[in-house]
Amino acid sequence: QVQLVESGGGLVQAGGSLRLSCAASGSTFNINLIDWYRQAPGKQRELVAGISTGGTTNLIDSVKGRFTVSRDSAVNTVYLQMNSLKYEDTAVYYCHTKGLEGLPPRMFNYWGQGTQVTVSS
Repeated sequence: QVQLVESGGGLVQAGGSLRLSCAASGSTFNINLIDWYRQAPGKQRELVAGISTGGTTNLIDSVKGRFTVSRDSAVNTVYLQMNSLKYEDTAVYYCHTKGLEGLPPRMFNYWGQGTQVTVSS
């Protein structure tokens, strides 16, 4: 199985920066894509960014130009660099991945425990 652990959240003023980390362990050889999601109070969980093992990245429009997703394969870690933070970025941020395990193969979803990001005025 895969275990994901997020870190790096905290309190920051609007305009500030945070770097979130998602460390993967376990059967990491099965990981093809790691996504960042966030969930603000009263809102649906939404995809924020993703990065594949091939280096393909994606970002939603609201964070383009401010956030960057990257990876360090040496330590099985994905990062979300968040700059120019806004109040509306306040949310619990989760990393997520999918994998196939067993015979016959079955799909599994893996989620981290989440890390709180709070942006103040």
